[in-house]
Amino acid sequence: MADEIVSVNEFQVLARQALPKMYYDFYAGGAEDEHTLRKNVQEFQRIILQPRVLVDVSNIAMSTNILGYTISAPIMIAPTAMHKLAHPEGELATARAAAACNTIMILSFSASASLEEVASSCNAVRFFQLYVYKRRDIAVNLVQRAEKSGYKAIVLTSDTPRLGRREADIKNKMIVPQLKNLEGLMSTAVASDKGSNLEAYANETMDPSLSWRDIAWLKSITNLPILIKGILTREDATKAMEVGAAGIIVSNHGGRQLDYTPATISVLEEVVQAVGRKVPVLLDGGVRRGTDVFKALALGAQAVLVS
Repeated sequence: MADEIVSVNEFQVLARQALPKMYYDFYAGGAEDEHTLRKNVQEFQRIILQPRVLVDVSNIAMSTNILGYTISAPIMIAPTAMHKLAHPEGELATARAAAACNTIMILSFSASASLEEVASSCNAVRFFQLYVYKRRDIAVNLVQRAEKSGYKAIVLTSDTPRLGRREADIKNKMIVPQLKNLEGLMSTAVASDKGSNLEAYANETMDPSLSWRDIAWLKSITNLPILIKGILTREDATKAMEVGAAGIIVSNHGGRQLDYTPATISVLEEVVQAVGRKVPVLLDGGVRRGTDVFKALALGAQAVLVS
């Protein structure tokens, strides 16, 4: 393979070669039959471009604006867990790369570097992804720390009342390490007799009662704008607007949560129609190259998230 990597697909090939199988499967795997994981990519491939010719494209602008922040291209960094399983610098390197590209990184709740460490690594616009645990004091602590560290928005993940059944992680006996953002708050070393402790940890901590009513509570503890990640329907997009979401992320958690949900690109248009231009609509899942970005923009997304 040539030194220059030209698509996300090539990153995935190199990752498979370089990483231990347990960690590669954790990053690349999906829930159950991995139907949604595959469909996220396949539905992009189904969309055909119909170009118009003899149009002056000698001067184009790739930049876009997300919540008042200009980024160089409509491509952001999605929140993904535990980067240090793949590289010793982990999220610190990811943050520097995002800053060098003048784009926004959404730091994962489950990062292997603390939100303070990432904030001090370089000067850039960053958002913070939040899971709401049964212990609400943890969310309060993290939101306050995000505000103090200069994060510009909270991204609430809404599609994880329980952890998706990721069969590769179960077979590999994948174990959750201590999460940096939770040091001093709680231990993530939850014992399990099922080989992997991922499901046991999530079931012990995640709040399955989380509902639309809790958006008001979240807004009461922060002045930061709140984006809701995990929207797949017109109805939920409308509800997100009603509760005051500052943005919507069309997402099925990369096919890692509930299998057999629709591919994100296949529902993007109906979400955009429900929202109009009131708030930015972003999309993740299946984005592998520039033509995928273009297709998402053509269907109404303001930017995509790459993971």
